[in-house]
Amino acid sequence: MLKSIFEEHPEMRVLQLRSGEFKTREDSEDLIIEGYFAVYNSNYEMWEGASESIAPGAFDSSLAGDIRALTNHDTTLVLGRTKANTLELKSDSHGLWGSIKVNPKDSDAMNTYERVKRGDVDQCSIGFIIRKEETDFSDAGEIHWTITDVELFEVSVCTFPAYEETGISARHRDAEELKKRASEAWKMQMNERLKKISTKEE
Repeated sequence: MLKSIFEEHPEMRVLQLRSGEFKTREDSEDLIIEGYFAVYNSNYEMWEGASESIAPGAFDSSLAGDIRALTNHDTTLVLGRTKANTLELKSDSHGLWGSIKVNPKDSDAMNTYERVKRGDVDQCSIGFIIRKEETDFSDAGEIHWTITDVELFEVSVCTFPAYEETGISARHRDAEELKKRASEAWKMQMNERLKKISTKEE
């Protein structure tokens, strides 16, 4: 399950995609699950006042790697793999699109295929490490991270996509550190102003 992935890569994050854009189709003898695993420039809320988005091109440096498609992030339920040419991933203007060739002899994979076909499962999330990002911290206290470059490990078809708790904890630490820096910067500015006022009075 998720634990094994995060034990190997403790810095890995999971990003949810709430709006499902998956469908199934038959291509000759192949059974296909396809859709968008991530959408560019779309805000994903982590908690009230904190959000992330993925910038176009963030996956470009990862797509040549060995990436797996899973069910619910479970490493024992592999649906496809880029190395085996059973998972195709590409980045376009909308986001990260994927196509999975389902193994008809794998009962677990077929169960996922049938659930997507019926519309019972239509959501997803991705597992990745952030290489580069930009941070915006508003005067109102809201914070937004724009992810610009990632190392992608896996994409998952999910029943209930959600942030992994370690990712939320890491983001909370990031937010608290930014608040601390902003407070220290404000104090320094106030001290400088007071010094200038004191100098003028003397």
